[in-house]
Amino acid sequence: MALGFVRPARPGDATDLARIQLETWRVAYRKLVPREILAALDADTLATHWRTAVLEPPGPRFRVLVAVEQGAEEHTVGFAAIGPADADEKVPDAGAFTELLVEPRWGRRGHGSRLLSAATAHWLDDGCTTALAWAFDQAPATINFLTSAGWEPDGARRALDMADVLVPQVRLHVSLGGDD
Repeated sequence: MALGFVRPARPGDATDLARIQLETWRVAYRKLVPREILAALDADTLATHWRTAVLEPPGPRFRVLVAVEQGAEEHTVGFAAIGPADADEKVPDAGAFTELLVEPRWGRRGHGSRLLSAATAHWLDDGCTTALAWAFDQAPATINFLTSAGWEPDGARRALDMADVLVPQVRLHVSLGGDD
C-alpha cells in the first residue's frame, strides 16, 4: 500500500480533477461510453465544473475530496464527489457518490479505500445511515472495489442515454452502521 492521504479539494485542484476524470473515463470506460462523448470531453470545461463544485457546492453536505500519493513529490491521484442522495432515490438518510475515481496508473495502492473511508466519515457526520453509488454494470473494477468493501447491489438499475446509446448502471448500497 502506498503512502497517501485524503484532504478536501481546493480550487487549485480543479485542473488535476479534470485530468483524472478525463484519463480515467478514457481508459476505464472506453468500451462503454460512445467515442464521440469521450472525444468531446474537454479539460478546461471539466476544470471549470470542478472549480465551481469546490467553491460553490449546492449545499453544506456536498464535498469534493482528493487522494494524494506521497513520495519524493506529492501527486493528486484520485477524487470523490459526495453529498446527500437525490430525493428521487427514495432512500432516507442516504449519502451518495456522484463520482469516485482513481487514475488507473495509481490504482491498487489504497487511494480508493482512503477516499471511501473519508466519504464514510463525512456521511456519518451528516447523519446518513446508508450510502449509495451508481456504477456502470460493465465496469467491473468499480463494482468489485465497492463489493470488496461490503457494498452490495440493491436491485435498482438505470440506463444513461449517451449519444443515443443506453449505458446500463447498477446501484450499490451499504449500511453505515446501526441496525440493518
